[in-house]
Amino acid sequence: MDDERGLVLERVRIALGDRELVAVSARVGRGETLTVMGPSGSGKSTLLAYLGGFLDPAFNASGAVRVDGVDLTALEAEQRRAGILFQDPLLFPHLSVADNIAIAIPQAVRGRSKRRDLAEAALDDVGLAGYGDSDPDTLSGGQKARVALQRVLLSQPRLLLLDEPFSKLDAGLREQTRQMVFAKAREAGLPVVLVTHDEADAEAAAGSVHKVGDHEQD
Repeated sequence: MDDERGLVLERVRIALGDRELVAVSARVGRGETLTVMGPSGSGKSTLLAYLGGFLDPAFNASGAVRVDGVDLTALEAEQRRAGILFQDPLLFPHLSVADNIAIAIPQAVRGRSKRRDLAEAALDDVGLAGYGDSDPDTLSGGQKARVALQRVLLSQPRLLLLDEPFSKLDAGLREQTRQMVFAKAREAGLPVVLVTHDEADAEAAAGSVHKVGDHEQD
């Protein structure tokens, strides 16, 4: 049904003991972003952990999470296909730049050469043509962010989770990377959940904003 397209959060509640950290209901359309804002230590990253299926069992969580009508809470983490970008790009140092991307391509895509071609095309798409054989450690922060983004997108995610991925970039690069990430999410038709403490991130996301308090813990 049309009203089930995108991400639906229905009475999602996360608590630690008797302390409520997050309580939210929202609909996030394909290519749209829900920004969850709060200062460091406010508990906002627990929502991403719940959506991705890796919330620590010390937390109590309830509520429905659906993407295009699929109930994610009924699936194991690896089956949810939640693409995640963190503060650090987390590239594998022992793999080339192209192999860092190719490793995320679904196993249904057979053949090393085909997977390599897809990785090279993804690099070309973000201005990194010719970097496939490079060592990830030789890349700049912005280049690493682009590789991490393309790796997530080629994994064919159902949704995109952003855990303050712009916070370690310098100001000019931060704005450029924001625009790229949100443009690619719109192009792929992915619902996005961003957690941040930066108002500029929320403005760039141009979606609805949910605020959490400053008395909780991540």
